[in-house]
Amino acid sequence: MTPANFDFHCHSIVSDGLLAPAVVARRAAANGVDLWALTDHDDLGGLVEARATADEVGMPFVNGVEISIEWRGVPIHIVGLGFDAANAGLVNGLNELRAGRIERARRMGDALAAVGIPGVYEGALCFVTNPSLISRAHFGRYMVSIGIARDMAGVFQHYLTPGKPGYVDHRWATLDEAVGWIAGAGGVAVVAHPGRYKMSGADMRRFLDDFKDCGGRGLEVTCGSHSPDHVMHFARLARHYEFHASRGSDFHGPEESYVDLGKLPQLPEDLKPVWRLVV
Repeated sequence: MTPANFDFHCHSIVSDGLLAPAVVARRAAANGVDLWALTDHDDLGGLVEARATADEVGMPFVNGVEISIEWRGVPIHIVGLGFDAANAGLVNGLNELRAGRIERARRMGDALAAVGIPGVYEGALCFVTNPSLISRAHFGRYMVSIGIARDMAGVFQHYLTPGKPGYVDHRWATLDEAVGWIAGAGGVAVVAHPGRYKMSGADMRRFLDDFKDCGGRGLEVTCGSHSPDHVMHFARLARHYEFHASRGSDFHGPEESYVDLGKLPQLPEDLKPVWRLVV
């Protein structure tokens, strides 16, 4: 297999996407994706439906997940690819993460009420499709719907990022835990959208040192939120660390995504594509 248009990062209603796994699969295939992974946040619940629909439309499929971690106080996401979805270590670790999300969401609601925006937790629940996974995206959708901000970018910028009134710290997985769960299930760990993290260049290198040391193997070079400069920068880092390069739209829905499924620029030609490790 030599895929020309692989997409290894997107979401469904199982986490904070807007479409069912089957609908995401059909959209990916219609957009020319020829190797696909569904990577819902901290949850594997959409993989069976996603794989069945991908098989139906003739699109090769890879198991995926996006795990929330914290490294030296910085929230970071690690994508896992090509793992055994029945692996007990991975399943149990993700179960613990989701349980913590509910309590975090209640505290976010309290924090927003304290600055004069009551009822956000209850409102966010109206946007939740998976009762075990409530995220900042669900809070953001409700706050946009009541006019607190014009769009999701605005509500995150002013209320839901570190240092803002609605952001609440949470005990996420550690880097070692997340990479260990993925590797223990036979999968490949990839740093998701590295251009989005507020780190100095030196801190990014320290993080990538740690990531590689604990078994990480991939870096998302081309993704929906990366500018051409980001792509060039992270391509250089992928070469330096000898990481395989990943590519993913980070699609959540037609109205909330930087780019649609399958519509990303290609990876720089000299990089080693991560699909070689999982197919």
